[in-house]
Amino acid sequence: MRHNKKFNHLSRTADHRQAMLANMAISLILHKRITTTLAKAKALKKYVEPLITRSKDDTTNSRRVVFSYLQNKEALKELFGAVAQKVGDRPGGYTRIIKLGTRQGDAAQVAFIELVDFDENMAKTPKTEAKKTRRSRKSTKAAAPVEEAPKAEEVAEEVAAAAAPAAEAAEEAPKAE
Repeated sequence: MRHNKKFNHLSRTADHRQAMLANMAISLILHKRITTTLAKAKALKKYVEPLITRSKDDTTNSRRVVFSYLQNKEALKELFGAVAQKVGDRPGGYTRIIKLGTRQGDAAQVAFIELVDFDENMAKTPKTEAKKTRRSRKSTKAAAPVEEAPKAEEVAEEVAAAAAPAAEAAEEAPKAE
């Protein structure tokens, strides 16, 4: 009986599954986004999120525990460096899975999994104020007309007029000598 055995075995032996998830976790940490099947992405999410949580506490013990899972020094440096710094204030949910459709060869569902804080396109940006819609034509007619900005020619004339007295004073100064 398979009671209470919830995780996906991915049609692999335990050793093969552990090695595959470790390799995928290393790739995810180093590249910030990888493309894989949906089932593997979901299994990887459960595998890598506790490691990222562990990396927020940079101690020798947590480094050793994470290294026992990953067995890769470069991934460990990246995880405890840049990744831990970006996710330091996030309480969880460090990865995002986005479905891409089906693969043509075997019709497997394909998705990419990425680290949330490293995607510039999905980063939160300040929202611009929405344009106000006009409710009735009367409100626009009743509004006072907006003054137009001065044209460039008018501005140039004002600048020339302001500079003219200073120029005349400069011309008169040599005559007085």
